[in-house]
Amino acid sequence: MTKTILSSSQAPAAVGPYSHGVAVSGTLVFLSGQLPIDPATGAFAEGGIRAQTRQSLTNLRSVLAEAGADLSHVIKTTVFLQNMDDFAAMNEEYASFFTGDFPARSAVEVARIPKGALVEIEAVAVI
Repeated sequence: MTKTILSSSQAPAAVGPYSHGVAVSGTLVFLSGQLPIDPATGAFAEGGIRAQTRQSLTNLRSVLAEAGADLSHVIKTTVFLQNMDDFAAMNEEYASFFTGDFPARSAVEVARIPKGALVEIEAVAVI
């Protein structure tokens, strides 16, 4: 087994001791949860859950690119929401990033997300 550590300058730096993602033997990519931090400003995307969902998925897409993949390679996502009342708005933004066959997905409400984010999204992709 070989593993390749993924890091993208187009995504915000990790906020702890973890990698943006790990590719395993050129077949699977495990992507750490992406916070809605704009890497250009270091701040959360402004505009509530829609903007934060869009930024989290943009960051996810940037890390995927480091593995030579894109969102069409994603087979599973997990969406962590600070408030499940934001589900419908998150879902609308999410749907604009994925077309055709959607990946499997879980969405859960959690007590807290790092740095007080409204959403964090992680993924598994096949390459």
